[in-house]
Amino acid sequence: MGLRKAGAYSRRYARPYTRKSKVKKRSYIKTIPNTKVVKLRMGDLARYIAGKFPIIMHIKTTSQVQIRDNALEATRQFLHRFLTEKIGKDYYLELKVYPHHILRENKMLTGAGADRMQTGMALSFGACIGRAAFLKKGQTIFTAAVMTPKQEAETRKLIGSIRARLPCAVSIETIHQKI
Repeated sequence: MGLRKAGAYSRRYARPYTRKSKVKKRSYIKTIPNTKVVKLRMGDLARYIAGKFPIIMHIKTTSQVQIRDNALEATRQFLHRFLTEKIGKDYYLELKVYPHHILRENKMLTGAGADRMQTGMALSFGACIGRAAFLKKGQTIFTAAVMTPKQEAETRKLIGSIRARLPCAVSIETIHQKI
C-alpha cells in the first residue's frame, strides 16, 4: 500500500464522515496506526524553560490545513539536523502540534474495465491509513529559540527550506526578549 499524495488531504479542511452506530462497539476505529512523529522537543530544554533564549521564533501556518504525520516528522528531522550542524547545541526546537486525526480510505478498484469504476458504499467508513493534524489559520507548528542574531538568520534560512515539506505556506513571528 503506497502513500497517497498530500493534495488528497490538504485541499479541504473538513473532517470526514465518522461512523455512528446503534451498536456502540461498531462506532469506534478498530486499529489506529502508530504516529511517525518521534520527538516533540529537541535542544536545550532547561535553558528554554528558564527563559534564557533572547530570540524566539514561531513558525505559523497561513491557512487552515491538514498536515500528515510524515510531513511533520520530515520537517522536524530536517530542522533538527541542520540546526545542530549550523548552530551546535545552543538552540531549542519544539513541535507544537500532534497528529490526532485518523485518516481513512475506502479502497476503490479500477482495472481492465476502465469504462466502469467501483462506486463503493455511500458514507463508507474505510480502513485506517495514517494520521494528520488539523491546523487553524495562524496556529503555531514549530517554535525555535536561539541565542544570537547570526543564529536567527541561519534559522530563518532553514525555515525557508521547509516550505517544500509542508502542504501550506508558513510565516515566521519573531519575539526578542531581554535577559
